This record gives sequence, structure tokens and C-alpha cells, in this order.
Amino acid sequence: MKLITFKNPKNKIRIGWIVGNQVVDMKLADKRLPATMLAFIDNHEKYFKIIHDLGTPTTHYELSAVQLLAPLPNPRSFRDYIGFERHMLNASKSFGHAIAPEWYQMPIFYFTNHQAICGPNDAIKRPATETRMDLELEMACIIGKKGKNIKTAAAQSYIFGYTVFNDFTARAIQSREMKAPLGPHKGKDFANSIGPCIVTSDEMQQYMQPDNRLNVRMLSRINGTTICDGNYNTVHYTFGQMIERASENDVHLMPGDILGSGTVGWGSLVENNFAIHRPLEPGDVVELEIEGIGILKNTII
Repeated sequence: MKLITFKNPKNKIRIGWIVGNQVVDMKLADKRLPATMLAFIDNHEKYFKIIHDLGTPTTHYELSAVQLLAPLPNPRSFRDYIGFERHMLNASKSFGHAIAPEWYQMPIFYFTNHQAICGPNDAIKRPATETRMDLELEMACIIGKKGKNIKTAAAQSYIFGYTVFNDFTARAIQSREMKAPLGPHKGKDFANSIGPCIVTSDEMQQYMQPDNRLNVRMLSRINGTTICDGNYNTVHYTFGQMIERASENDVHLMPGDILGSGTVGWGSLVENNFAIHRPLEPGDVVELEIEGIGILKNTII
């Protein structure tokens, strides 16, 4: 199921799901269904049963007639990992340092700004002092149930679904602040774009390999030109390993938490020191596409 948050033709914010080129409005489908995506995720087993019992639902809008928003506009938290070795190798070379041995010992993450959530077709404002704005092509998973000390082998059952994630980054700001050993902060907290939908975990199972790596193509385009053509199955650390790391030491993961995969190899401009494309500027149109999920499009202003 492809779940969405959207504005209907009357400019009201609703949630629902996509059926072909049509949209089902949850509240119009059944009044027992919730009005927000976070509420749906909190009790999704109950709500999926209601939807299942509806049979073939009546659709309410043409997809082209609604405005897609960030599918989960208010995540409870947002951890972003560095899961791809190729990205680490490339970015480390551009920044002039080596990969720390600790990266190979555990999945590394930081908490990003869960209050700076953007969605499909949103305009992304370049920070006023930034000169090297970058994109990052990532997948994200959404946690579906509460848990702590979750082992990798059991982690898949905690994943509610997946979405496309663009971790917009201010590289000039980041390059200065990363000289202090505290991780990224102001270079990362101005725009986290997700969408266009959340694809439920069961629907993505068709792409799952035996090693729990999704075999899905990941692409980025700037102004229609392909910049990166990769695959999630090149990831070093799986979402299951990330969930284990995040939940260890009695830390609770909650429904509606988001975990970013990290950038697929060559999925950011800094990896070749902006040789393949100049830094992002106002007017640039950025598209990220992940097989099975869709296209997340944003314009820089």
C-alpha cells in the first residue's frame, strides 16, 4: 500500500492511499480511520484490518487533483545513518580525511531535525550564507511499533514502511563545523525532504534479498540530467543493523520514528568535489527516484 498525506481539492489536509491514478481518502472510506499519518502508524494493525474489511474501496480523487505533502510530516524522531561504504570513501577523500576504523565496527548515526520536514514539490530555501549546497540520495524506513534492545534478526518486523529521503546539506557550513568532533549540525538541519509516499513493508518485500538488502534502483536528477544511478543493495549496514544499534542499551524506538539509510554511493555532489555538477542554486529542480516508491521532486529557491 502506498500511503500519502495530501491536500484535497478543497485545500483540506487528509491522509489516504493511492490506487492506480486515484486516491482513497481514509476518512471518507470509513469514519473509524484516523485523520493523521502518525495516528495511523500508532495503531496500524487495527486500521489495516478495517481497510481489509472494506474490500475494494471507492476512490475519491484523481491523483493529479490533490497536492501531495510529506507523508509523515511530524515524525517522533529522525536518525540519519552513514550506511554506504562507497559514499564514505568518496566523501572522506573530498574532505581530506580517512574513514575511522570505528565506522566498520558499528552503524553511525546522528539526530537530524525532525521539525524541518519537507515534502514533494516543496521549495527548498538555500541557507543565506551557503555556497556549496548539496543533495543526498537516501532511503528511509519508518518504525511501526515500540521496542528496545531489538536484534537485527527480529528488526524487519519493526519496519512499517519506506520512503525516499533527500538529506539536503550545506557543505560549506558543514566543512567548518565537522572540524570539531561533534558530528553534523547546522549544515544538516534546514531541510529534510521525504516522499512522495510511504510504501508499506509488505509491498516492498518483493524486492528483498536473502541478506535483507532491498534490490531497488536509486537515481538522482538535477534539471532532468541523471547524476547518480545506484542500488540500495550496495549498502554496508542494513536497516535491521541500524535498528539494533539505535535500540541498544534500553533505548525505545517509537512508532513514527524515521531512520535514514545514508547516501548511496555517488548520491551526493561532494563525492566528486562538485566536478559532475556545480553546487545547487536557486531554480534547480532536484528529483530523487527509488524503484517501488516513486519520485521525490523539489525546487531550490
